[in-house]
Amino acid sequence: MELENTKIGFIGYGNMAQAMATGWVKTGGLDPDHIYASARNFEKLKNNCEQLSIHPCENVEALIEQVDIIILAVKPHQIAAVVEPIKEKLKNKIVVSVAVNYTFAMFEEILLEGTAHLSILPNTPVSIGEGIIIMEEQHSLSANQFTLVTRLFEQLGLVQTVATEQLGVAGAVAGCGPAFASIFIEALADGAVKYGLPREEAYQFASQVLVGTGKLQLETKEHPGVMKDKVTSPGGTTIKGVTALEKNNFRHAVISALDAIEGE
Repeated sequence: MELENTKIGFIGYGNMAQAMATGWVKTGGLDPDHIYASARNFEKLKNNCEQLSIHPCENVEALIEQVDIIILAVKPHQIAAVVEPIKEKLKNKIVVSVAVNYTFAMFEEILLEGTAHLSILPNTPVSIGEGIIIMEEQHSLSANQFTLVTRLFEQLGLVQTVATEQLGVAGAVAGCGPAFASIFIEALADGAVKYGLPREEAYQFASQVLVGTGKLQLETKEHPGVMKDKVTSPGGTTIKGVTALEKNNFRHAVISALDAIEGE
Protein backbone atom coordinates (compact mmCIF):
# COMPACT_ATOMS: atom_id res chain seq x y z
CA MET A 1 0.00 0.00 0.00
CA GLU A 2 1.44 3.37 -1.04
CA LEU A 3 1.07 6.41 1.22
CA GLU A 4 -0.43 8.57 -1.52
CA ASN A 5 -3.18 6.00 -2.09
CA THR A 6 -3.93 5.34 1.58
CA LYS A 7 -7.38 6.28 2.87
CA ILE A 8 -7.92 7.30 6.49
CA GLY A 9 -11.15 7.13 8.48
CA PHE A 10 -11.80 8.81 11.83
CA ILE A 11 -14.32 7.24 14.17
CA GLY A 12 -15.07 10.27 16.28
CA TYR A 13 -14.23 13.72 14.97
CA GLY A 14 -13.48 15.87 17.98
CA ASN A 15 -10.62 18.29 18.59
CA MET A 16 -7.74 15.84 18.18
CA ALA A 17 -9.17 14.18 15.07
CA GLN A 18 -9.76 17.60 13.52
CA ALA A 19 -6.21 18.67 14.39
CA MET A 20 -4.78 15.58 12.68
CA ALA A 21 -6.97 15.96 9.60
CA THR A 22 -6.05 19.64 9.37
CA GLY A 23 -2.36 18.76 9.59
CA TRP A 24 -2.54 16.23 6.78
CA VAL A 25 -4.42 18.61 4.53
CA LYS A 26 -2.23 21.64 5.32
CA THR A 27 1.06 19.78 4.87
CA GLY A 28 -0.14 17.97 1.75
CA GLY A 29 0.48 14.68 3.51
CA LEU A 30 -2.91 13.37 2.41
CA ASP A 31 -5.38 14.33 -0.26
CA PRO A 32 -8.61 15.56 1.44
CA ASP A 33 -10.45 13.12 -0.82
CA HIS A 34 -8.71 10.29 1.07
CA ILE A 35 -9.94 11.36 4.52
CA TYR A 36 -13.28 10.23 5.97
CA ALA A 37 -14.94 10.81 9.33
CA SER A 38 -17.97 9.65 11.30
CA ALA A 39 -19.51 11.04 14.49
CA ARG A 40 -22.78 10.88 16.39
CA ASN A 41 -23.96 14.36 15.37
CA PHE A 42 -24.04 14.12 11.57
CA GLU A 43 -25.06 17.74 10.98
CA LYS A 44 -22.17 19.02 13.07
CA LEU A 45 -19.87 16.49 11.40
CA LYS A 46 -20.84 17.73 7.93
CA ASN A 47 -20.04 21.30 8.89
CA ASN A 48 -16.66 20.34 10.35
CA CYS A 49 -15.74 18.16 7.38
CA GLU A 50 -16.73 20.85 4.92
CA GLN A 51 -13.94 23.09 6.26
CA LEU A 52 -11.31 20.68 4.90
CA SER A 53 -13.35 19.16 2.04
CA ILE A 54 -13.14 15.67 3.58
CA HIS A 55 -15.90 13.04 3.52
CA PRO A 56 -18.51 12.87 6.31
CA CYS A 57 -20.02 9.40 6.76
CA GLU A 58 -23.48 8.82 8.18
CA ASN A 59 -22.39 5.68 10.02
CA VAL A 60 -19.30 3.77 11.02
CA GLU A 61 -20.01 0.85 8.69
CA ALA A 62 -20.03 3.12 5.65
CA LEU A 63 -16.72 4.65 6.75
CA ILE A 64 -14.99 1.29 7.26
CA GLU A 65 -15.86 0.18 3.74
CA GLN A 66 -14.05 3.19 2.26
CA VAL A 67 -10.76 3.28 4.16
CA ASP A 68 -7.55 1.37 4.87
CA ILE A 69 -6.68 2.82 8.28
CA ILE A 70 -9.20 3.38 11.06
CA ILE A 71 -8.34 6.02 13.65
CA LEU A 72 -10.31 5.53 16.85
CA ALA A 73 -10.68 9.08 18.17
CA VAL A 74 -13.30 8.60 20.88
CA LYS A 75 -12.98 8.87 24.66
CA PRO A 76 -11.30 5.92 26.41
CA HIS A 77 -14.51 4.91 28.21
CA GLN A 78 -16.30 4.69 24.85
CA ILE A 79 -13.76 2.44 23.11
CA ALA A 80 -15.19 -0.96 24.06
CA ALA A 81 -18.76 0.00 23.12
CA VAL A 82 -17.63 1.44 19.78
CA VAL A 83 -15.45 -1.54 18.87
CA GLU A 84 -17.81 -4.37 19.85
CA PRO A 85 -20.31 -4.12 16.93
CA ILE A 86 -17.63 -3.54 14.28
CA LYS A 87 -14.75 -5.77 15.37
CA GLU A 88 -15.38 -8.23 12.53
CA LYS A 89 -15.03 -5.40 10.01
CA LEU A 90 -11.89 -4.10 11.72
CA LYS A 91 -10.14 -7.45 11.32
CA ASN A 92 -8.83 -6.55 7.85
CA LYS A 93 -7.96 -2.94 8.60
CA ILE A 94 -5.15 -1.14 10.39
CA VAL A 95 -6.58 0.21 13.66
CA VAL A 96 -4.89 3.19 15.31
CA SER A 97 -6.14 4.54 18.64
CA VAL A 98 -5.54 8.02 20.04
CA ALA A 99 -7.36 7.26 23.32
CA VAL A 100 -5.26 8.23 26.33
CA ASN A 101 -4.08 5.31 28.49
CA TYR A 102 -5.75 2.69 26.27
CA THR A 103 -2.84 0.35 25.65
CA PHE A 104 -2.06 -2.55 23.34
CA ALA A 105 -2.94 -5.11 26.01
CA MET A 106 -6.36 -3.53 26.54
CA PHE A 107 -7.13 -3.63 22.82
CA GLU A 108 -6.08 -7.28 22.67
CA GLU A 109 -9.02 -8.01 24.96
CA ILE A 110 -11.66 -6.35 22.76
CA LEU A 111 -10.40 -6.80 19.19
CA LEU A 112 -10.46 -10.07 17.28
CA GLU A 113 -7.25 -12.06 17.29
CA GLY A 114 -4.95 -11.02 14.47
CA THR A 115 -6.28 -7.48 14.12
CA ALA A 116 -3.47 -5.05 13.30
CA HIS A 117 -3.56 -2.29 15.89
CA LEU A 118 -1.39 0.41 17.42
CA SER A 119 -1.95 2.96 20.19
CA ILE A 120 -0.59 6.48 19.76
CA LEU A 121 -0.68 9.83 21.58
CA PRO A 122 -0.56 12.90 19.32
CA ASN A 123 -0.64 16.52 20.50
CA THR A 124 -2.45 19.54 19.09
CA PRO A 125 0.44 21.08 17.08
CA VAL A 126 -0.06 18.22 14.61
CA SER A 127 -2.53 20.65 13.01
CA ILE A 128 0.42 22.59 11.54
CA GLY A 129 2.77 19.64 11.03
CA GLU A 130 4.80 20.47 14.16
CA GLY A 131 3.33 17.96 16.58
CA ILE A 132 4.59 15.00 18.56
CA ILE A 133 3.18 11.55 17.85
CA ILE A 134 4.08 9.03 20.54
CA MET A 135 3.67 5.41 19.47
CA GLU A 136 3.39 2.51 21.88
CA GLU A 137 6.31 0.16 21.30
CA GLN A 138 4.09 -2.92 21.46
CA HIS A 139 1.78 -3.34 18.47
CA SER A 140 0.52 -6.00 16.05
CA LEU A 141 1.27 -4.32 12.72
CA SER A 142 3.41 -6.04 10.12
CA ALA A 143 6.73 -4.43 9.22
CA ASN A 144 5.24 -2.93 6.06
CA GLN A 145 2.16 -1.67 7.90
CA PHE A 146 4.29 -0.07 10.61
CA THR A 147 6.46 1.65 8.00
CA LEU A 148 3.35 2.99 6.27
CA VAL A 149 1.82 4.29 9.51
CA THR A 150 5.12 5.85 10.59
CA ARG A 151 5.46 7.67 7.25
CA LEU A 152 1.86 8.81 7.55
CA PHE A 153 2.34 10.37 10.98
CA GLU A 154 5.72 11.86 10.09
CA GLN A 155 3.71 14.28 7.97
CA LEU A 156 2.38 15.69 11.25
CA GLY A 157 5.61 16.10 13.22
CA LEU A 158 8.06 14.17 15.35
CA VAL A 159 7.27 10.45 15.66
CA GLN A 160 8.73 8.60 18.64
CA THR A 161 8.17 5.06 19.90
CA VAL A 162 8.16 4.46 23.66
CA ALA A 163 7.66 1.47 25.95
CA THR A 164 4.19 0.99 27.39
CA GLU A 165 5.30 1.93 30.90
CA GLN A 166 6.57 5.27 29.56
CA LEU A 167 3.35 6.22 27.75
CA GLY A 168 2.02 8.14 30.74
CA VAL A 169 4.92 10.53 31.22
CA ALA A 170 5.62 10.83 27.49
CA GLY A 171 1.98 11.66 26.92
CA ALA A 172 2.06 14.23 29.72
CA VAL A 173 5.07 16.02 28.24
CA ALA A 174 3.67 15.98 24.71
CA GLY A 175 -0.03 16.35 25.43
CA CYS A 176 0.01 18.71 28.42
CA GLY A 177 3.18 20.53 27.38
CA PRO A 178 1.37 22.85 24.93
CA ALA A 179 -0.75 24.13 27.83
CA PHE A 180 2.37 24.74 29.94
CA ALA A 181 4.11 26.41 27.00
CA SER A 182 1.06 28.60 26.39
CA ILE A 183 1.17 29.79 30.00
CA PHE A 184 4.86 30.66 29.58
CA ILE A 185 4.10 32.59 26.37
CA GLU A 186 1.31 34.47 28.11
CA ALA A 187 3.42 35.24 31.17
CA LEU A 188 6.46 36.41 29.18
CA ALA A 189 4.20 38.57 27.02
CA ASP A 190 2.44 40.01 30.10
CA GLY A 191 5.82 41.02 31.49
CA ALA A 192 6.72 42.71 28.20
CA VAL A 193 3.36 44.52 28.07
CA LYS A 194 3.99 45.74 31.62
CA TYR A 195 7.00 47.60 30.28
CA GLY A 196 5.27 49.06 27.25
CA LEU A 197 5.57 46.51 24.44
CA PRO A 198 2.32 46.20 22.42
CA ARG A 199 0.38 43.02 23.18
CA GLU A 200 0.48 41.62 19.64
CA GLU A 201 4.26 42.04 19.38
CA ALA A 202 4.75 40.62 22.86
CA TYR A 203 2.91 37.41 21.95
CA GLN A 204 4.76 37.18 18.65
CA PHE A 205 8.18 37.54 20.29
CA ALA A 206 7.40 35.14 23.13
CA SER A 207 6.05 32.48 20.77
CA GLN A 208 9.02 32.77 18.41
CA VAL A 209 11.39 32.40 21.37
CA LEU A 210 9.90 28.95 22.04
CA VAL A 211 9.81 27.98 18.37
CA GLY A 212 13.38 29.08 17.67
CA THR A 213 14.89 27.68 20.86
CA GLY A 214 13.13 24.36 20.45
CA LYS A 215 14.20 23.96 16.83
CA LEU A 216 17.77 24.95 17.73
CA GLN A 217 17.95 22.25 20.41
CA LEU A 218 16.47 19.61 18.11
CA GLU A 219 18.94 20.43 15.35
CA THR A 220 22.08 20.77 17.49
CA LYS A 221 21.16 18.21 20.22
CA GLU A 222 22.92 20.58 22.59
CA HIS A 223 22.19 20.31 26.30
CA PRO A 224 19.64 22.97 27.32
CA GLY A 225 21.94 24.06 30.13
CA VAL A 226 24.71 24.78 27.63
CA MET A 227 22.27 26.73 25.47
CA LYS A 228 21.28 28.74 28.53
CA ASP A 229 24.92 29.45 29.42
CA LYS A 230 25.62 30.77 25.91
CA VAL A 231 23.23 33.68 26.43
CA THR A 232 24.01 34.21 30.13
CA SER A 233 26.91 36.63 30.48
CA PRO A 234 28.54 37.33 33.88
CA GLY A 235 26.69 40.18 35.53
CA GLY A 236 24.37 40.51 32.53
CA THR A 237 20.64 40.90 32.17
CA THR A 238 19.89 37.23 31.43
CA ILE A 239 21.48 35.88 34.62
CA LYS A 240 19.40 38.35 36.61
CA GLY A 241 16.25 36.97 35.02
CA VAL A 242 17.40 33.36 35.48
CA THR A 243 18.11 34.07 39.16
CA ALA A 244 14.59 35.43 39.58
CA LEU A 245 13.14 32.29 37.95
CA GLU A 246 15.16 30.08 40.30
CA LYS A 247 14.14 32.17 43.32
CA ASN A 248 10.50 31.62 42.35
CA ASN A 249 10.96 27.85 41.89
CA PHE A 250 10.40 27.87 38.13
CA ARG A 251 11.94 24.42 37.56
CA HIS A 252 10.23 22.98 40.61
CA ALA A 253 6.87 24.28 39.40
CA VAL A 254 7.29 22.57 36.02
CA ILE A 255 8.40 19.27 37.58
CA SER A 256 5.56 19.47 40.09
CA ALA A 257 3.10 19.80 37.21
CA LEU A 258 4.28 16.43 35.89
CA ASP A 259 4.14 15.00 39.43
CA ALA A 260 0.51 16.09 39.63
CA ILE A 261 -0.32 14.38 36.34
CA GLU A 262 1.55 11.19 37.18
CA GLY A 263 -0.02 11.01 40.64
CA GLU A 264 3.04 11.45 42.82
